[in-house]
Amino acid sequence: MNKRDLPSILHVDMDAFYVSVELLDRPELRGKPVIVGGAGARGVVAAASYAARSYGVHSAMPSTRARRLCPDAVFLHGNHARYAEVSKRVMAIFGRYTPEIEPLSLDEAFLDVAGTIRRVGPPAVIAREIRDAVYAEENLYCSVGAATTKFLSKLASEAAKPLVTRQGPKPGLGVKVVEPGTELDFLHPLPVKALWGVGKVTLEKLQRIGVESVADLAALPVETVMASVGKASGRHLHELAHARDPRSVVSNAATKSVSHEETFAHDLFERTALDRELVRMSDAVGSRLRSGGIAGRTVAIKVRFGDFTTITRSITVPTAIDSGSEILRLSKTLLDQVDVGAGVRLLGVGVQSLTEDTTRQLTLGLDTQPAERRTDADAAIDSIRARFGADAIGPAVLATADGLRPKQQGDQQWGPDETGLNE
Repeated sequence: MNKRDLPSILHVDMDAFYVSVELLDRPELRGKPVIVGGAGARGVVAAASYAARSYGVHSAMPSTRARRLCPDAVFLHGNHARYAEVSKRVMAIFGRYTPEIEPLSLDEAFLDVAGTIRRVGPPAVIAREIRDAVYAEENLYCSVGAATTKFLSKLASEAAKPLVTRQGPKPGLGVKVVEPGTELDFLHPLPVKALWGVGKVTLEKLQRIGVESVADLAALPVETVMASVGKASGRHLHELAHARDPRSVVSNAATKSVSHEETFAHDLFERTALDRELVRMSDAVGSRLRSGGIAGRTVAIKVRFGDFTTITRSITVPTAIDSGSEILRLSKTLLDQVDVGAGVRLLGVGVQSLTEDTTRQLTLGLDTQPAERRTDADAAIDSIRARFGADAIGPAVLATADGLRPKQQGDQQWGPDETGLNE
C-alpha cells in the first residue's frame, strides 16, 4: 500500500506552548489569563493561555488591544532559551517514532510515520502514544492531526485542540485522524479562510464571488478562481480545495538565514544609537553562525520607520563570513544608504546565502593578517562565552553600568517592554 493511502503524515502542535512552559515554573498562574509577549505600547502577543483566549486575545494581536480586551491579564516577557530547551526535548520524543521530522517552529512539526506503523500500530495509535509521552515527560499537552497530506494534517491538529468558550476552555479531541476517503467530508464544511494562503485580502476577493466555505471554492472552475485572486494563488487554492497537496515531509531542512531584529520602545533618530544596535545584532548573528558551523555571503538589514514603511538592503560578498565585525562593517555600509531622519521603529540584521563551508580563501602578502586575527579573536570570544555565559565578554560599546547587554536570540522579538508594564 502506498503511504499516500494512509493517514501517516502527522502534524503535532503544542497547546499554548510558551504560556504552558511558563506555567511549569509559575504554577500559581494556572487558570488565570496569561499572555507571553511584549507588554509595551509596541508589543505583540506571542501566546495566550486559554483563559486569556476566552476574552478574544490571540497571537500576533497588539498588546495594547489585548490589554483592553483582558485588563486582568498577566503579561510575561518570555524566555526564548527556555522554550528552545524544552522544544529540543519534545523533538527528541518525536525522533523516537520517526527520523522524518520537519520542524516548523519551536512548538510544531510535521512527522511522516509510515515506517513506524508496522512496529507501533496505526497512525492514530502512534499519535496518541506521542501525545501521552510528551505529557508524561514534559507535563505539556499537544494536539495531533493525522492525514494523507501535510495541509490536511495541520487542519486536523487544529480540530483536535481545546475549545475556547466564554465560560472557559473545554477539552478537545487531542488527536484527530482524517481517514483516507473522508478528506472532502472533513475539508469542505470548513470556512475558506482555513486554507493556507487565504489572508484578509484574498478572503475579501473570494467573498466578492460568493465563496465562504471550502466547498464553495471547490465548486468553482479553476479559471474563475484564478481570475479573482491571480493565476498562481488561484491554482494553489483550487488544488487545496480538492484536498490535493503533493508535498512530502522534509527532514533536516537547511537553515536559510540567521537574523535578529528589534522593535524599539521609541523611534530612534540618532545614527549613534542605531550603530550601537547594529553592534549588538551583528555580534549576535555572528555568534549564532559560528555555533551552527555555518557562514553566509549575503548581509541584509531591515528598517521600519515610524509610519510602518519597511525597506531592506543587502550586499553579497565573494567569500562567506561568520565574523560579527565583518557583518557590522557591511551592515553599517548598508545603513549609510538609508535616511533615518524620519525615525526608526524597527531594525534588523541578517545573513543569508548560507553554507557549511566556513574555510577562508587566503591571499598573498599581509592582507590575510586582519582576517586571521578576527578568526582567532572570534574563537577566543566563543570559548569564553561557552564557559562563562553570553554576557562575559563582548564589544565595549555594549557595556553599561549594569554590565554587558549582548543581543541574544529571542530578545524583544515580540516588542519592547516598558517600565511598570511587566508582571
